[in-house]
Parts: sequence; structure tokens; C-alpha cells
Amino acid sequence: MRTTGDGIGLTEFGGSGEPVLLLHGLMGCAATWEPVARWLTAHGRVLAVDARGHGDSPARGPWTVAAMAADLAPVLDGPGVVIGHSMGGLHGLALAAARPDLVRALVVEDMGVDFVGRDAGAARAWFAAVPQPFASLDAVREAFGWPRPEFGDYMAECVERRADGLHLRTSAADAAEIAGEWARTAFWPLLDAVRCPVLLLEAEESVAPPGQMAEMARRLSDVTHVRVPGTGHLVHRAAPQAYRTAVESFLARIR
Repeated sequence: MRTTGDGIGLTEFGGSGEPVLLLHGLMGCAATWEPVARWLTAHGRVLAVDARGHGDSPARGPWTVAAMAADLAPVLDGPGVVIGHSMGGLHGLALAAARPDLVRALVVEDMGVDFVGRDAGAARAWFAAVPQPFASLDAVREAFGWPRPEFGDYMAECVERRADGLHLRTSAADAAEIAGEWARTAFWPLLDAVRCPVLLLEAEESVAPPGQMAEMARRLSDVTHVRVPGTGHLVHRAAPQAYRTAVESFLARIR
């Protein structure tokens, strides 16, 4: 892990050739991509970032889609593939819209572009209620793992040990600020500026409003939309083989 001049953490997983950049979701971190990165190294030089305020990245604002997407441009030394989950998918769309020279293809896993009207106050209360510190990794898994155990396992990879126990590596207040922008702003205009091929991977139990990812597919110029049965928000953890098949089929098409 190293930190770029822009203050985001960068992990290099190996591989060679064009960059394949992995973007985690809200409250996640680069390390959670390790199972996916192992097979992606056959497709390029695999990199993953800790977004600002996440993982080993310094916590600093502004907490906006535009600013957090702009952080990503210096990581890419040439056109590459960007793969994002949730928040990372939205940031990938923003990067592809702003810097079409850098994003040759994009994978967006289970993320919408319009959450306007969602209760930002309820989200803030949820983040504030996370029971930190945690006494053990099992306590982290228990707090986040119902009804989807894979989410508990995922969050157990995003904690650090301090003197009084385990804490999430993202401030709950910062996470609430990030999600608050989504509740105020619709990002449909990003889709009009994306020119690269896009794979939209939608969970059966998606966080996106019903029908929204299908509408996103209708608005994108070159898109493959796959809905993965039996999955929640973490498609790449809930159905790793289906996720791999969809991504590798997409990568084969765009070669």
C-alpha cells in the first residue's frame, strides 16, 4: 500500500499490461478486492484505491462525487478498465464522463444514479448507531452480517485495532456526508457523457431503486446489463463465479 500525492491509498495486486482499477464501495477499502484481483491479473495490471477517508487514505473533504472521482485520474498512467462496486461504480461513471481518454471500459456493480428523496437523516442515524468499538471480528460480522453473511465478512476486512477495540476505518460522519450528497443530487447527466462500453451488474436485491439500472442501460450508448439472481448488494461476494463470468465475458468482448 502506498499513498498518492492526492492522499488516496493505492494497492498494486500485480499483473501486467493496461491498468485495471478497482474502486470499493462506501465504508469499504482496497483490501476487500483481493479475491477478485487474483484472477483479474490475467487481464492487466491490477490496482485498487482506498478512496479519500477510507482505509489507509487520509480523511479529508470535500466529500463529493466530483472530488472523489477526480482523485482517480492521477492513478491511471494510460487508458484502462475501471471496475467499481456501489460508491466506486458511481465514481467510475463520473471519471468516465470527465476523462474519456482514461476509461476504456467500465464495470458498475449494483449502483444507481438517483437516490433523491431518500431520507438522509435516517442514513446519518444508521451510521451513528454502528456499535463501535467492536470487541472482536465476530462482533463485526454479527453487526453487519444479517441477512447477508457476506456483508459481515466484508466489513470485518475494513476495521482497525485501537486501544479500546476494533473500529471501522471510515468515519461514520464522513460516510453520512458522502451518502447525503446522493440524497440531494441526481447524477443522470453523467450517463450522457460516458462513451466507453459499460457493464452494469445488478443484484437481485439491489440498493438501486426498482427499474433504475434498466433505465441507466437504456441511456448508455454501449452497455451490457446483467441481473444476478440470488444476490444482495455485494454481488462479487455473494456469487463470485457468476460475477467472474460476467466480467470476463465483458472483457473478452471489448478486447
